[in-house]
Amino acid sequence: MSDLRSLSGVELAGKIAAGRVSSRETCEVFLSAIEKDDHNCLISVRRAEALAEADNVDKMRAQGASLPPYAGLPLVIKDNMVVRGEQPTSCASKILKNFKSPYDAHVVEKLKEARMIILGKTNMDEFAMGSSSENSAFGPVRGPVDPERVAGGSSGGSATAVALGLAPMALGSDTGGSIRQPAAFCGVVGLKPTYGRVSRYGLVAYGSSLDQIGPLAGTVEDAAALLGIIAGHDKRESTSADVPVPDYLGALDGEIKGLRVGLPREYFPDSLDSRVRERVMDQVACLEDLGAEIMEVSLPHTEYAIAAYYIIATAEASANLARFDGVRYGHRSSVSGELLEMYRRSRSEGFGREVKRRIMLGTYVLSAGYYDAYYLKAQKVRTLITRDFTRALEKADVLVTPTTPTVSWKLGSFEDNPVQMYLQDIFTVTVNLTGVPAVSVPAGQVDGLPVGVQIIGRHFDEAAILKTARKLEREVNR
Repeated sequence: MSDLRSLSGVELAGKIAAGRVSSRETCEVFLSAIEKDDHNCLISVRRAEALAEADNVDKMRAQGASLPPYAGLPLVIKDNMVVRGEQPTSCASKILKNFKSPYDAHVVEKLKEARMIILGKTNMDEFAMGSSSENSAFGPVRGPVDPERVAGGSSGGSATAVALGLAPMALGSDTGGSIRQPAAFCGVVGLKPTYGRVSRYGLVAYGSSLDQIGPLAGTVEDAAALLGIIAGHDKRESTSADVPVPDYLGALDGEIKGLRVGLPREYFPDSLDSRVRERVMDQVACLEDLGAEIMEVSLPHTEYAIAAYYIIATAEASANLARFDGVRYGHRSSVSGELLEMYRRSRSEGFGREVKRRIMLGTYVLSAGYYDAYYLKAQKVRTLITRDFTRALEKADVLVTPTTPTVSWKLGSFEDNPVQMYLQDIFTVTVNLTGVPAVSVPAGQVDGLPVGVQIIGRHFDEAAILKTARKLEREVNR
């Protein structure tokens, strides 16, 4: 039964639906692999609950019930999406170590409606703040190719779990590249949908105007299938878009002849690792061979993106994380004292170093005398970057860029230089600032380490980028 781990999610769902393998047998295979994992991918495992849900699917199928197409298929989700009343939702933080949610996130509801089986919650950078999955109260996630290298972040646990065959697919969240960057480092597919395409209800907020939930999977087809399950309007979430959800799977096999592919010149600087550039340009050549029209475009305000992003994201984090004070939510210090002292101690003990750094930076840029100089100016830059993308995507149907400027780095490389790590997000943060969709798909390797190519599309046109990604996937895997 171990060969089940080599199948794609769509293939595995087909076998379960046809009765060639039971949901319970499938879940047991993946749970066994999770138990042997030494890459620190998961924070908690729902073994008993998952097997009970699998048994229920098998029973319903045996009774001839009509079931959704992916019923009984297992997956894992990032530990910043709440699941009602079971294992804690910790966000990889001490401050939420024992928090149990009284409700399900919207995406969890959608998975349960699809009768899919959540095996567990994956490790991550604390409160999704990081690019390496090292900033976790539960220890770092180790990369799937080289365990001495980072898995990327903040959805490193989800990406590594898929890469190692611990689950056929996973959910992550992406605030500045947190799905796409670990997907690139782990050699899997990672999709950040359009802002508003997937409800954020039940996602513990980091940067509310930037956060988006999306799939990580071994194939583009699996990513498209999972997006089709979780996408859609949710009236409980004010930024959820009330727009139709297309047939993503049906769009995958369309032609790309005549597709206009834009290469933003600012995303191919001289400082880009030449070997990464070569892998990405190999993919561009493939698209050209398939009939796509390649053109150069410009996104002139890219140089301001990192600064604008880290002002906006930290400002929103400062506001969102204020609720974790030891009274309403989270860890409360055992040291007695006045109320303000209790707040101070609880937050000091509960939050990790990177989260504290971002809260302080965000509080500073929102403070009197600095709001106009930093936060307001960053929002104006965000508007300029959005206009750049609008103009570029009027000329081109999709944009193609590297996902990351380098391959995965050694654990601890940026421990004392967080700004250098922030710069690793240069090719991904603009997508969150503008709200457009983007997917990272494997583009070969450099010295045995995976490289990702990023495909960016127009708002709510995930179908176009998935179709393009599918073509590249087939070329890479020939």
